[in-house]
Amino acid sequence: MGERKLETARTRGKRTKRAVRSAVRSAAVLIAVLLLAAGCGGEKGGGQTPEQTGLRDITVVLEWTPNTNHTGIYAARALGYFEEAGLDVSIVLPGDAGSTQLVAAGSAQFGVSTQESVMMARTQEVPVVSVAAILQHNTSGFAAPAERGIRSPKDFEGKTYGGWGDPLERAILETVMSKAGGDPSKLRMVNIGTSDYFTAVSRDIDFAWIFYGWTGIEAELRNMPLDMIYLKDMAPELDWYTPVLITSEKLIAEQPETVKAFLAAVSRGYEYAINHPEEAADLLLEAEPDLDAELVRNSQKWLADQYRADAPRWGEQKREVWDSFGSWLMDNGLLEREVDIDRAFTNDFLPKG
Repeated sequence: MGERKLETARTRGKRTKRAVRSAVRSAAVLIAVLLLAAGCGGEKGGGQTPEQTGLRDITVVLEWTPNTNHTGIYAARALGYFEEAGLDVSIVLPGDAGSTQLVAAGSAQFGVSTQESVMMARTQEVPVVSVAAILQHNTSGFAAPAERGIRSPKDFEGKTYGGWGDPLERAILETVMSKAGGDPSKLRMVNIGTSDYFTAVSRDIDFAWIFYGWTGIEAELRNMPLDMIYLKDMAPELDWYTPVLITSEKLIAEQPETVKAFLAAVSRGYEYAINHPEEAADLLLEAEPDLDAELVRNSQKWLADQYRADAPRWGEQKREVWDSFGSWLMDNGLLEREVDIDRAFTNDFLPKG
């Protein structure tokens, strides 16, 4: 979810095949990460070395600015769960390189990404692996002010959609409109980049793609009624994992116990956020005081039921979700080739339920 910006424009423009390829090859990836440790809650250990603390240094790179999707990570650090697991964790921002590319390059041990980003990376032989689903279901969808009368994807006809011009976005719109009996050619699409959702719908567009847990909650706080059409309700194949936690094949092969320890601690963090949303929100705000406190607290309460949802444990990933969305990506020409699903994700490092 984006911080007071149209979150759908946040990183998806960086997830195209060209972005994945060029970012991984760029030497700037390695240079940029050296500058990250001081950012976004990166301070740790009072300047002590791993030898002095007895803890293993771990860097977690976010996919966007800090928000309630990330609360479990912050909670695990604040409550000492990482330290108990023998880890000294820094949380950093991705910069222009992107979290998937930084993890693939070995510049961060773990990162926050999305299923589509992992699958696109795998087609380019980028060895990243999803090790946990942060949310069990896709909480994003198309949102319009209630007065626009957009109740179904068929109602997109004759309306103006604001996005960023990515092929993924266009394919989703065509899919949901066709399923609803609409004509995608009657939809006008304009590029609004990272424009604020509320400004854009009041001036330029009729609807946009948002994550309800952030922008939808902000609309509630603004007393702005929205009609929200969730992707998961329009097409089962669009109920993909977004976001996910990723690591590299190299770390899995060489340090499986580190991956297991990290997942054990971060699972405790998300369980804490599920059971104590108000306290968890305060931990996020303590680490990131520039966030809107009212928005964080209300978003956290909403997301508390979304982290684990109907899964037997937090982080669980289903093969059918990876298969279904992967097939849809292939059918729509968004992947260059099929992905080996068994190498793209694993549940092996999650704590036993």
